[in-house]
Amino acid sequence: MAYQPFFVIGGDRPSRWLVTCDHAANTVPDEVAGGTLGLSDADMHRHIAYDVGAAGLASALAEALDAPAILSNFSRLVIDPNRGEDDPTLVMKLYDGSIVPANRHADAAEVERRKALCYRPYHAALEQLAARREDTVILSIHSFTRQLQGRPPRPWQVAVLYAGDDRLARPTLARLNAEADLCVGDNQPYTGHLPGDAIDRHALTHGRPNVLIELRNDLIRQEAEQRAWSRRLAPLLDAALADSQL
Repeated sequence: MAYQPFFVIGGDRPSRWLVTCDHAANTVPDEVAGGTLGLSDADMHRHIAYDVGAAGLASALAEALDAPAILSNFSRLVIDPNRGEDDPTLVMKLYDGSIVPANRHADAAEVERRKALCYRPYHAALEQLAARREDTVILSIHSFTRQLQGRPPRPWQVAVLYAGDDRLARPTLARLNAEADLCVGDNQPYTGHLPGDAIDRHALTHGRPNVLIELRNDLIRQEAEQRAWSRRLAPLLDAALADSQL
Protein backbone atom coordinates (compact mmCIF):
# COMPACT_ATOMS: atom_id res chain seq x y z
CA MET A 1 0.00 0.00 0.00
CA ALA A 2 1.39 3.38 -1.01
CA TYR A 3 2.28 5.85 1.71
CA GLN A 4 -0.51 8.33 2.51
CA PRO A 5 0.69 11.66 4.01
CA PHE A 6 -2.71 12.62 5.47
CA PHE A 7 -6.06 11.21 6.52
CA VAL A 8 -9.46 12.82 5.95
CA ILE A 9 -12.26 11.93 8.35
CA GLY A 10 -15.88 12.70 7.51
CA GLY A 11 -15.14 14.51 4.28
CA ASP A 12 -18.85 14.74 3.46
CA ARG A 13 -20.00 16.09 6.82
CA PRO A 14 -22.07 19.26 6.39
CA SER A 15 -20.70 21.64 9.05
CA ARG A 16 -18.94 24.82 8.01
CA TRP A 17 -16.23 23.93 10.55
CA LEU A 18 -13.08 22.28 9.18
CA VAL A 19 -10.92 20.67 11.85
CA THR A 20 -7.20 20.43 11.08
CA CYS A 21 -4.41 18.69 12.95
CA ASP A 22 -1.00 19.58 11.54
CA HIS A 23 1.02 17.52 14.03
CA ALA A 24 -1.22 14.48 14.36
CA ALA A 25 1.35 11.69 13.91
CA ASN A 26 4.90 10.63 14.70
CA THR A 27 5.14 8.60 11.47
CA VAL A 28 8.41 8.50 9.58
CA PRO A 29 7.74 7.25 6.03
CA ASP A 30 10.03 4.51 4.75
CA GLU A 31 11.01 6.91 1.97
CA VAL A 32 12.66 9.19 4.57
CA ALA A 33 15.93 7.81 5.95
CA GLY A 34 14.60 4.27 5.77
CA GLY A 35 11.77 5.03 8.17
CA THR A 36 13.85 6.25 11.08
CA LEU A 37 15.25 9.62 12.06
CA GLY A 38 17.82 8.01 14.34
CA LEU A 39 16.00 9.01 17.52
CA SER A 40 15.03 6.70 20.37
CA ASP A 41 11.47 5.42 20.75
CA ALA A 42 11.20 7.62 23.83
CA ASP A 43 12.03 10.72 21.81
CA MET A 44 9.62 9.72 19.03
CA HIS A 45 6.83 9.57 21.60
CA ARG A 46 7.65 13.02 23.00
CA HIS A 47 6.12 16.32 21.97
CA ILE A 48 9.11 16.96 19.72
CA ALA A 49 7.85 14.38 17.22
CA TYR A 50 4.12 15.16 17.24
CA ASP A 51 1.36 16.81 19.26
CA VAL A 52 0.52 14.18 21.84
CA GLY A 53 -3.23 13.56 22.06
CA ALA A 54 -4.10 16.07 19.35
CA ALA A 55 -5.19 13.55 16.72
CA GLY A 56 -7.73 11.91 19.02
CA LEU A 57 -9.03 15.28 20.19
CA ALA A 58 -9.32 16.60 16.61
CA SER A 59 -11.18 13.47 15.51
CA ALA A 60 -13.57 13.63 18.47
CA LEU A 61 -14.18 17.35 17.98
CA ALA A 62 -14.88 16.85 14.29
CA GLU A 63 -17.44 14.20 15.18
CA ALA A 64 -19.04 16.45 17.82
CA LEU A 65 -19.19 19.38 15.37
CA ASP A 66 -20.36 17.14 12.47
CA ALA A 67 -17.37 18.50 10.57
CA PRO A 68 -14.67 17.07 8.33
CA ALA A 69 -11.16 16.74 9.68
CA ILE A 70 -7.75 16.40 8.09
CA LEU A 71 -4.87 14.88 10.03
CA SER A 72 -1.23 14.75 8.95
CA ASN A 73 0.50 11.38 8.78
CA PHE A 74 4.14 12.40 9.18
CA SER A 75 6.20 13.57 12.11
CA ARG A 76 6.88 17.26 12.46
CA LEU A 77 10.55 16.21 12.56
CA VAL A 78 10.28 14.83 9.02
CA ILE A 79 8.99 18.22 7.88
CA ASP A 80 6.75 20.66 9.73
CA PRO A 81 3.48 21.43 7.90
CA ASN A 82 2.87 24.35 10.24
CA ARG A 83 5.79 26.29 8.81
CA GLY A 84 6.21 28.21 5.59
CA GLU A 85 8.14 26.50 2.79
CA ASP A 86 11.14 28.79 3.32
CA ASP A 87 11.05 28.78 7.14
CA PRO A 88 14.47 27.84 8.61
CA THR A 89 12.74 25.57 11.15
CA LEU A 90 10.90 23.57 8.46
CA VAL A 91 13.24 20.61 9.09
CA MET A 92 14.51 20.74 12.64
CA LYS A 93 18.01 19.56 13.50
CA LEU A 94 17.71 20.12 17.27
CA TYR A 95 14.50 20.24 19.32
CA ASP A 96 14.13 20.58 23.09
CA GLY A 97 17.53 19.05 23.79
CA SER A 98 17.38 16.23 21.21
CA ILE A 99 19.57 16.19 18.10
CA VAL A 100 17.77 14.67 15.09
CA PRO A 101 20.47 12.54 13.40
CA ALA A 102 18.70 12.10 10.04
CA ASN A 103 18.21 15.86 9.75
CA ARG A 104 21.73 16.99 10.61
CA HIS A 105 22.91 16.84 7.01
CA ALA A 106 19.58 17.23 5.19
CA ASP A 107 20.40 19.44 2.21
CA ALA A 108 18.09 21.48 -0.01
CA ALA A 109 17.44 18.50 -2.28
CA GLU A 110 16.39 16.34 0.66
CA VAL A 111 14.10 19.06 2.02
CA GLU A 112 12.53 19.41 -1.43
CA ARG A 113 11.98 15.64 -1.56
CA ARG A 114 10.18 15.71 1.78
CA LYS A 115 8.05 18.63 0.63
CA ALA A 116 6.93 16.63 -2.40
CA LEU A 117 6.31 13.47 -0.38
CA CYS A 118 4.53 14.90 2.67
CA TYR A 119 4.16 18.66 2.95
CA ARG A 120 2.60 19.65 -0.35
CA PRO A 121 0.08 16.78 -0.58
CA TYR A 122 -1.15 17.60 2.93
CA HIS A 123 -1.62 21.27 2.12
CA ALA A 124 -3.26 20.54 -1.22
CA ALA A 125 -5.81 18.29 0.49
CA LEU A 126 -6.40 20.83 3.26
CA GLU A 127 -7.07 23.58 0.74
CA GLN A 128 -9.44 21.36 -1.21
CA LEU A 129 -11.45 20.73 1.96
CA ALA A 130 -11.38 24.39 2.95
CA ALA A 131 -12.67 25.42 -0.49
CA ARG A 132 -15.63 23.01 -0.37
CA ARG A 133 -17.87 25.85 0.78
CA GLU A 134 -17.62 29.63 0.86
CA ASP A 135 -18.20 30.02 4.61
CA THR A 136 -15.60 27.54 5.91
CA VAL A 137 -14.32 28.13 9.45
CA ILE A 138 -10.95 26.58 10.26
CA LEU A 139 -10.38 25.06 13.69
CA SER A 140 -6.75 24.05 14.14
CA ILE A 141 -5.99 21.62 16.98
CA HIS A 142 -2.60 21.38 18.66
CA SER A 143 -1.18 20.33 22.01
CA PHE A 144 1.74 21.58 24.08
CA THR A 145 3.97 19.98 26.66
CA ARG A 146 3.63 20.98 30.30
CA GLN A 147 7.32 21.84 30.59
CA LEU A 148 10.26 22.38 28.26
CA GLN A 149 13.72 21.42 29.49
CA GLY A 150 15.09 23.94 31.95
CA ARG A 151 11.98 26.12 31.94
CA PRO A 152 9.15 26.65 34.45
CA PRO A 153 5.97 24.54 34.15
CA ARG A 154 3.25 26.04 32.02
CA PRO A 155 0.08 26.81 33.98
CA TRP A 156 -2.45 26.86 31.13
CA GLN A 157 -4.76 23.95 30.49
CA VAL A 158 -6.06 25.32 27.21
CA ALA A 159 -4.99 28.21 25.02
CA VAL A 160 -6.23 30.20 22.05
CA LEU A 161 -3.76 31.34 19.41
CA TYR A 162 -4.46 33.90 16.71
CA ALA A 163 -2.79 36.44 14.47
CA GLY A 164 -4.26 39.54 12.86
CA ASP A 165 -7.73 38.04 12.46
CA ASP A 166 -9.13 37.63 15.98
CA ARG A 167 -12.82 37.73 15.02
CA LEU A 168 -13.37 34.20 16.29
CA ALA A 169 -10.48 34.01 18.75
CA ARG A 170 -11.85 36.79 20.97
CA PRO A 171 -15.29 35.26 21.56
CA THR A 172 -13.64 31.84 22.02
CA LEU A 173 -11.39 33.31 24.70
CA ALA A 174 -14.40 34.94 26.36
CA ARG A 175 -16.28 31.64 26.45
CA LEU A 176 -13.28 29.75 27.84
CA ASN A 177 -12.47 32.42 30.41
CA ALA A 178 -16.03 32.15 31.70
CA GLU A 179 -15.22 28.56 32.77
CA ALA A 180 -14.21 28.99 36.42
CA ASP A 181 -11.93 25.96 36.58
CA LEU A 182 -9.79 26.78 33.53
CA CYS A 183 -6.50 28.64 33.25
CA VAL A 184 -6.63 29.92 29.68
CA GLY A 185 -3.68 31.08 27.59
CA ASP A 186 -4.08 34.09 25.31
CA ASN A 187 -1.49 33.60 22.55
CA GLN A 188 0.40 31.38 25.02
CA PRO A 189 2.61 29.39 25.17
CA TYR A 190 3.32 30.59 21.62
CA THR A 191 2.33 33.59 19.57
CA GLY A 192 -0.33 32.82 17.01
CA HIS A 193 1.37 33.69 13.77
CA LEU A 194 4.35 32.66 11.70
CA PRO A 195 4.48 33.85 8.09
CA GLY A 196 3.43 30.98 5.84
CA ASP A 197 2.14 28.74 8.62
CA ALA A 198 -1.00 26.66 8.09
CA ILE A 199 -3.43 29.29 9.39
CA ASP A 200 -1.74 32.01 7.37
CA ARG A 201 -1.84 29.87 4.25
CA HIS A 202 -5.40 28.50 4.48
CA ALA A 203 -7.28 31.05 6.58
CA LEU A 204 -5.71 34.50 6.69
CA THR A 205 -4.86 34.77 3.00
CA HIS A 206 -8.43 33.75 2.11
CA GLY A 207 -10.25 35.77 4.78
CA ARG A 208 -11.59 32.60 6.40
CA PRO A 209 -12.60 32.80 10.07
CA ASN A 210 -10.26 30.71 12.18
CA VAL A 211 -9.14 29.77 15.64
CA LEU A 212 -6.24 27.65 16.87
CA ILE A 213 -6.77 25.71 20.10
CA GLU A 214 -3.88 24.31 22.13
CA LEU A 215 -4.47 21.72 24.89
CA ARG A 216 -1.82 20.78 27.43
CA ASN A 217 -0.90 17.28 26.40
CA ASP A 218 -0.92 15.66 29.83
CA LEU A 219 -4.69 16.34 29.87
CA ILE A 220 -5.46 14.53 26.60
CA ARG A 221 -3.22 11.47 26.53
CA GLN A 222 -6.08 8.98 26.83
CA GLU A 223 -9.06 8.55 24.52
CA ALA A 224 -11.50 9.16 27.39
CA GLU A 225 -9.80 12.49 28.11
CA GLN A 226 -9.87 13.47 24.46
CA ARG A 227 -13.59 12.72 24.22
CA ALA A 228 -14.33 14.56 27.46
CA TRP A 229 -12.57 17.68 26.18
CA SER A 230 -14.32 17.41 22.83
CA ARG A 231 -17.70 17.31 24.58
CA ARG A 232 -16.72 20.38 26.57
CA LEU A 233 -15.18 22.38 23.74
CA ALA A 234 -17.66 21.71 20.90
CA PRO A 235 -20.60 23.66 22.38
CA LEU A 236 -18.26 26.47 23.48
CA LEU A 237 -16.88 26.76 19.96
CA ASP A 238 -20.34 26.76 18.39
CA ALA A 239 -21.41 29.45 20.87
CA ALA A 240 -18.31 31.52 20.14
CA LEU A 241 -18.99 31.28 16.41
CA ALA A 242 -22.55 32.47 17.01
CA ASP A 243 -21.21 35.30 19.22
CA SER A 244 -18.87 36.39 16.42
CA GLN A 245 -21.76 36.72 13.95
CA LEU A 246 -19.46 35.51 11.21
